Amino acid sequence: MNIKSLSAGLSFRGNVTGRRQKYYVFEGKDSFFVFSFSRAKPKSGYFNMVSAEAVNYVKRLTSGEQGVTAQALNKRSRKPKLIGSALEALNVLYVLVAIGSAKIDQRHKDKQLFFNVSD
Repeated sequence: MNIKSLSAGLSFRGNVTGRRQKYYVFEGKDSFFVFSFSRAKPKSGYFNMVSAEAVNYVKRLTSGEQGVTAQALNKRSRKPKLIGSALEALNVLYVLVAIGSAKIDQRHKDKQLFFNVSD
């Protein structure tokens, strides 16, 4: 993995407010990056890389569906190289929200986030 090629030309796509914090989504050549700041350590943060292939796969898989959760998406996925955990699924869903292909369903008050994916 070459960090220079991964980070070259990143463009901001949007932010997403989850249950406890805000996530910032940037798009690169073949991947997206989901950044968040640490709540415990000021001036620190985390990032997760999401492949554009995973985003396209989830968009096709869930297009037009309501109430999609990261756990359900992880169980439903038939491509573990693209979606290998509920955290990976959640980050893909955050990317879909940032690019305008999904919305967080605010009607649900559970601990889990529910997403409505547009066609």
